[in-house]
Amino acid sequence: MTRLPRGRTQLVRVLSTAGDVIRIDDVVIALRLDRTGAAQRLSRWLEQGWLRRVGRGAYVAASIDTMGSDLVLDNPWVLVPALFAPAYIGGRTAAEHWDLTEQIFRDIFVMTARPVRQKHQKRHGTVFSLKHINEQKIFGTKNVWCHQTKVPVSDVHRTIIDMLDNPAVGGGIGHVADCLGAYLRRSDRNDEKLVEYAVGLGNGAVFKRLGFLAERFSGGAGLGRLCGQHLSGGHAKLDPTQEGSFVTTKWRLRVPESWSREETV
Repeated sequence: MTRLPRGRTQLVRVLSTAGDVIRIDDVVIALRLDRTGAAQRLSRWLEQGWLRRVGRGAYVAASIDTMGSDLVLDNPWVLVPALFAPAYIGGRTAAEHWDLTEQIFRDIFVMTARPVRQKHQKRHGTVFSLKHINEQKIFGTKNVWCHQTKVPVSDVHRTIIDMLDNPAVGGGIGHVADCLGAYLRRSDRNDEKLVEYAVGLGNGAVFKRLGFLAERFSGGAGLGRLCGQHLSGGHAKLDPTQEGSFVTTKWRLRVPESWSREETV
């Protein structure tokens, strides 16, 4: 068995303590160094190519070859808590996770309470798409374990509501409608939970979009009636990025002509 150099052995020890993402405090604890010594150690490992910087003060192991260990980043989800917390994975990425769609997206969509200066950020070879959200509106999430890191993900109900709040996070209103159709066929469907989450989010347009779309599915009439009890004044657009030339008075919603036909699927 090949013996690792002392520096690499120390890095493996740090990774075993810290998990997938290393910060200076992890080095302080694992190697019993002061912060200056820990910073110097991180800098040396970075220069040697054993670490890669993925964010301010955040590092991951570079490769199996350099470490002689399987403690390397194999799932970019582990970066979300370190780089964007308080945050959760949501939108189209969560829709994939919960099997609401078979469509594959190349980015990872993150809802974060941190200020968002760049909506798209590439970290460790992965593109993260970010949307700012008030921290008080972070609810309806579940923790998913990725290697040694606990990553919050919107539950299946919150995923639907987030995509109706802003169809762009769900890949556009057409894809959001498909995801809703898949949701309505699930055994864990919960119409009351959808309404509860929509109320908590506080955007009246969600009920208008949800009610309009729900009625287009054979099993959505009951959900539509629930949404009708929460309609706010004024008109909203089915998709804010599209012109709505047709107004459905029942739902106070402006929809493109292609959506104006009554269809049930």
